[in-house]
Amino acid sequence: MNGWHVSDELRPVIDEVARRFEGRIEAFSAPYPDEVYIHVSIELVSGLCAHLCRGANARLISLFANDARPTDGVYHLYYVMALDAAHGFIVLRAPVLPETPLFPSLTQAFPAVNWQEREVQDLFGLKLVGHPNPRRCALHDDWPEVYPLRKDFALGTVLPPFEGERHKFRKVEGEGVFQVPVGPVHAGIIEPGHFLFSVAGEPVLYLQLRMFYVHKGTEKLFESLPVSAGVRLAESISGDSSFAHATAFCHAVERAADGRAPARARVMRSVCLELERLYNHIADLGAISTDVAFVTAHMHAMRLKERILRVNEHLTGNRLLRGMACLGGVRFDWNQGQLKVLADLVSGLKPEFNSLVGLIERSSSTLDRLQHTGVLKPEIARDLGVVGIAGRASGFDHDLRRDFQHAAYDQVKIKVPVYQAGDVEHRLRVRVDEVWESLSLIEQFIAVLPEGPVRIEVRELPPHRPALGYVEGWRGEIFHWILTAPGNRLARCKVKDPSLQNWPALSEAILGDIIPDFPVVNKSFNLSYSGTDR
Repeated sequence: MNGWHVSDELRPVIDEVARRFEGRIEAFSAPYPDEVYIHVSIELVSGLCAHLCRGANARLISLFANDARPTDGVYHLYYVMALDAAHGFIVLRAPVLPETPLFPSLTQAFPAVNWQEREVQDLFGLKLVGHPNPRRCALHDDWPEVYPLRKDFALGTVLPPFEGERHKFRKVEGEGVFQVPVGPVHAGIIEPGHFLFSVAGEPVLYLQLRMFYVHKGTEKLFESLPVSAGVRLAESISGDSSFAHATAFCHAVERAADGRAPARARVMRSVCLELERLYNHIADLGAISTDVAFVTAHMHAMRLKERILRVNEHLTGNRLLRGMACLGGVRFDWNQGQLKVLADLVSGLKPEFNSLVGLIERSSSTLDRLQHTGVLKPEIARDLGVVGIAGRASGFDHDLRRDFQHAAYDQVKIKVPVYQAGDVEHRLRVRVDEVWESLSLIEQFIAVLPEGPVRIEVRELPPHRPALGYVEGWRGEIFHWILTAPGNRLARCKVKDPSLQNWPALSEAILGDIIPDFPVVNKSFNLSYSGTDR
């Protein structure tokens, strides 16, 4: 291990793991200073995860599988741990034999991996042992027995008509208890999701969720495309986070190629990430307001959102920033006129946004609907691994922009708003604080924008190399993990949208509230169906 190029912050943790688990670890590898892989048996994963969480304050942020049978004769499970204080990642890799395709569940100890474990079971056919609810998750109950992310499942496979029973929700029984279904088709122009409320009188006793109605097979599609075409696919994962997902994918590929976008491009990427945060946060302030019948604030917010979208188009050619990110940097440079438009947007938004916030804060009827509604307790948020806006409103003091500085965030100072109340009001306040911070960051980025190229050529990827790309999207942490294949292609691309992590928290936040509160509680999380379904 002495020859490794491991960051000074991670090295003590790795040394302690090597000492404590001496003789039981198969191998270490460190393709990057802040990304260390530990190869272990599946039996050791639970103990090692517990040790890292207790001893190094690590978070288990992702769990996924890869079909490595063509190269290694096994499946591999990957457990990604984030060490925020050490600014690095430790990835546990454990083999699963095809003859005994079983793996132990960690959900009892780490509830945050519940859906992710079930995704592995659905998409790879590896059976969970000890999971409290091992029902299908990513694939619905009437799907045939297929495992789409196995290498021997052809992308063009035509499945037979689906037969059999649809998903059966759990029954909640008791005197006066009845169930209210909402969805999966909704009145608004949104994607499908099924919510089944169990209520006694007005208070909600239990909420069951069913997602994955529009599963798109995105991760399988990455395996069929040239790497350069993956950027456009990444943009389509979640429309309101198109630039964040594209940037996370580019980050992963650039790391695998030992490349780095030029300094000017990194600053421009950061500006675009903040513009994406601005238009979404401001739109959410309006949407939360309209869900409690304060339509005037909604109209005010939509006007400000439209102003940002027009600047987006002026800077990138697309209102949602699509087509701007590319491997090695960004596609288009900005001239002085465009930079002035950007600066004018920031200066013009400040008084307008202040007026919008004042409008909401002076509305006692609005605050009455938001305060103490949809409470997500910090301890529950921690157990579920809730991230982003919802996490920071419930005591989650983490932000990849500060803790894992990507793009050009190492050149600016970032304040991370954190509250403990965990209700709708404080999820709104996180957005307000982050809008002010984004305006400040854009001003800082304009001040430090260097001259120079905006793109480099990314060399052909070496085969069999892993890499983790990430950004702090406006909704929360976004991760793209890739494993390269010969011919400048990908053997695997795992996508982790924050919504996949946060949906289960909605079932906790609505408990004790009434069904009419659900729209505003749901909107205060504002999770992505598309990002979850992928």
